Amino acid sequence: MSEAVDQGHVHYTVDTNGIATIEFGHPLSNSLPGKILNKLALTITELGNNPEVKVIVLTSSGEKAFCAGASFDELISIHDLETGKKFFSGFASVINACRKVPKFIIGRVQGKAVGGGVGMASAVDYCLATKDADVKLSELAVGIGPFVVGPAVERKIGLSAMSELAINATEWRSADWAKRKGLYTETFESIEDMDSEIGRLAMRLSMSNPEAMSMLKAVFWQGTEHWDDLLVERAGMSGALVLSEFTVQAIESFKKK
Repeated sequence: MSEAVDQGHVHYTVDTNGIATIEFGHPLSNSLPGKILNKLALTITELGNNPEVKVIVLTSSGEKAFCAGASFDELISIHDLETGKKFFSGFASVINACRKVPKFIIGRVQGKAVGGGVGMASAVDYCLATKDADVKLSELAVGIGPFVVGPAVERKIGLSAMSELAINATEWRSADWAKRKGLYTETFESIEDMDSEIGRLAMRLSMSNPEAMSMLKAVFWQGTEHWDDLLVERAGMSGALVLSEFTVQAIESFKKK
């Protein structure tokens, strides 16, 4: 397995106002190996249940891509169903962690989001982005499908828009398109402008009633209680597909581009 699978990080800080910032990163356009997914889910859960934390900001490192989605190096190394299911369950764990913690999560999307990155942007409670934060669900183009992230994306932008992304899997949709569909609440000309607004919003939320915010979040996510089972079931679907010869060749071809 490539050493890229062992690279990457998840860091967090909590300031004196109870604003927690979680940053993930990977040298390959902030792609997501299994280890990063697992640590990210654990960190979201830990901070989300920390009474000193009032609100969470989820971001990635650098000024370019927000998240390139699944790690191709790890995908190509999967040779059995159990390993495949375990890998895709990492995305399920992150989405379910965002869903279940009783704190609002603000998404900070500074650049392009692909596949699992779109799923992550969909799983936060309030997402802000720059004008460069185009989106793409590329899974079908590599022989699988956006099965695990699909419920989160569909919940956020509706079945029609999600289908558009999933079917036309090689085409980017602009940040403005994502805003019009409801994925992004607002888009900004620069990272600095976006960060300024995130800072203002996070500060206001840090002074809001924690019980009211927790109750409001529960209302927003009503109807998703079955996702613990659904997303793991979807992970099995992707885990089976990634073993096919078609998918192996498609991923190898994609990596060479």
